Amino acid sequence: MTLTKNYDIKDQTLAEAGRQRIEWAYREMPVTKLIRGRFTKEKPLKGVRISACLHITTETANLALTLKEGGANMVLCASNPLSTQDDAAAALVEYGIPTNAIKGEDEETYYKHINTALDHKPQLTIDDGADLVTTLHTKRSDLIRNVIGGTEETTTGVIRLRSLEKAGKLKYPIIAVNDAQTKYLFDNRYGTGQSTIDGITRATNILWAGKKVVICGYGWCGHGIALRAKGLGSQVIVTEIEPVRALEAIMDGYQVMPLIEAAKVGDIFITIAGNKNVLDKAHFQVMKDGAILANSGHFNVEINIPALESLSHRKRRIRPFVDEYTLSNGRHLYLLGEGRLVNLAAAEGHPASVMDMSFANQALCLEYMVKNRNQLEVKVYPVPKEIDKQVARLKLNSMGIDIDKLTPEQEKYLTSWEEGT
Repeated sequence: MTLTKNYDIKDQTLAEAGRQRIEWAYREMPVTKLIRGRFTKEKPLKGVRISACLHITTETANLALTLKEGGANMVLCASNPLSTQDDAAAALVEYGIPTNAIKGEDEETYYKHINTALDHKPQLTIDDGADLVTTLHTKRSDLIRNVIGGTEETTTGVIRLRSLEKAGKLKYPIIAVNDAQTKYLFDNRYGTGQSTIDGITRATNILWAGKKVVICGYGWCGHGIALRAKGLGSQVIVTEIEPVRALEAIMDGYQVMPLIEAAKVGDIFITIAGNKNVLDKAHFQVMKDGAILANSGHFNVEINIPALESLSHRKRRIRPFVDEYTLSNGRHLYLLGEGRLVNLAAAEGHPASVMDMSFANQALCLEYMVKNRNQLEVKVYPVPKEIDKQVARLKLNSMGIDIDKLTPEQEKYLTSWEEGT
């Protein structure tokens, strides 16, 4: 397929390898497959322009192909400089979807690609971290008049968008896909848990058994990482600022302590807090020789890299995605994936099976926004409950699992107040 040069990728010759991996991922995405079949017939997004800022992976490619089959005219860009799978990007271009993403791109190129996606004059936006939406609201606000609505994939992005809404500056409705139960209970917990461990293992080839693993943040992503690390025989320490989450970690069987204390004993540190400078200078100064630092939060601000560099007199790349920092006292600290999302920088990201549900939510929420385009207020919306439950039902059906239904008597009981002891 010949395209005008509205794409920027690493190497078009990687397309066949990308196509094969996209097909492999599709095997594990039965809900997306069902939606694609309906979209192909009904064309609910016919003629709608979409700009999407997402991790360019094989799973994302299957979402993009589903939306294309639904009639959408879309352009893709990366939502993180290190998360792109270059073969998937090349395959997307061959499939006729302009893609602007190169693994390892610098910040200037990253934002150039976002602006190229916005040049598409989107009517719908899909974001993963809210960089595209923020750019649209600040530097490309002339395009907002075209926009029907958008969706946001991540916890970090939803936090940013709710702040934008609270400040009175949000200009179009957005659905917080991250807050769907069929997203955060599975993608965040099981997906992040497995893929983070996978990324660190691929980068380092460490043995997890017996290691003291410090997990900074015990939201759903932290839950998943802790569960997987524990399953591999690690001694898990959780650090938190929220008392309820800290209490939950204790009752889940983990140690809880202040991070400055955990810094003295940890072997592996994983930030997943969604905040900046979670691991800071004071922590680096007391860490033991050989400590490994990894981030699985969306942005590379959770580990204070400038502070780490200020304490170091040498830095060298000792393995792919592993930078060794030699501190002035001779100790060594190892930073993975340049402090970016380790599960995508050093591995392949979440398994397709959980992304199936997340991207099913994306597709159905975009359809919902088009259908209700004149009825939505300018605010951040939750995923409609009927969509969330529909995704769960479709996933269960694809697994060959049936569940019970309420009897009329039970339905009546749950909606009445008269009957008691």
